[in-house]
Amino acid sequence: MIDLKETNKKDPIKRNVEHGLDNMKGCTPFDPPSVYEEEKKPKVDFKTMHETLQELVREHEVATAEIDKFESALAEFKSNGYNVTSEINYAFSDFFKFYDNKLLVHNEKEDKVLFPLLNKKLLESGEHSTGDNPKTAIDVMEDDHVKFIQLGTLAFNLLGLATRIQDVTSRMFVYDTAYDTSREFTELLRLHIYREDYTLFPLAQKLISGEEFNQLLIQHKKFK
Repeated sequence: MIDLKETNKKDPIKRNVEHGLDNMKGCTPFDPPSVYEEEKKPKVDFKTMHETLQELVREHEVATAEIDKFESALAEFKSNGYNVTSEINYAFSDFFKFYDNKLLVHNEKEDKVLFPLLNKKLLESGEHSTGDNPKTAIDVMEDDHVKFIQLGTLAFNLLGLATRIQDVTSRMFVYDTAYDTSREFTELLRLHIYREDYTLFPLAQKLISGEEFNQLLIQHKKFK
């Protein structure tokens, strides 16, 4: 027989919420709990991280700045009726150049250097799912890297395609799709960076030895 008292202790749904929108924060589909809640972040001192991880975190900071500029250009683009100004065009071009020349290299460095060793460490330490084919956080991160390629390519192609469409209604539809795809792309990038900085890298710092990190750092230099 189900113990309702015990179930209520574990049930994450807030059943006794005061009425009024001001009191509904985090309780409705219109205002879900944030995955970026500050109080839930593992407290990891950047200075205590190995140089290998510090390098990846610094690259994330550069990427976040580029994402900020791209999103600002996207917002301006939509607010002015999808009119491509020279400033917006330069912003879009700069972001996709960064994506091709820096972000994809960063992801390849993780895929080929850090992830194989860390996946092995996660499996050995029990940090994985159950079943015949256990999964680790690395599987999620690698899936994200594939989605980046798909969404980034789609967003770039849609933005280029729209400029060649003569029919206004069709052009606006493609621009709308390009905008939504671009926003999905940048939000996934932000979430991915957050997961790595506050979940994956702290696990790496804990599970990988200093000597192993030194070997990873040597391999990193091949991707400069």
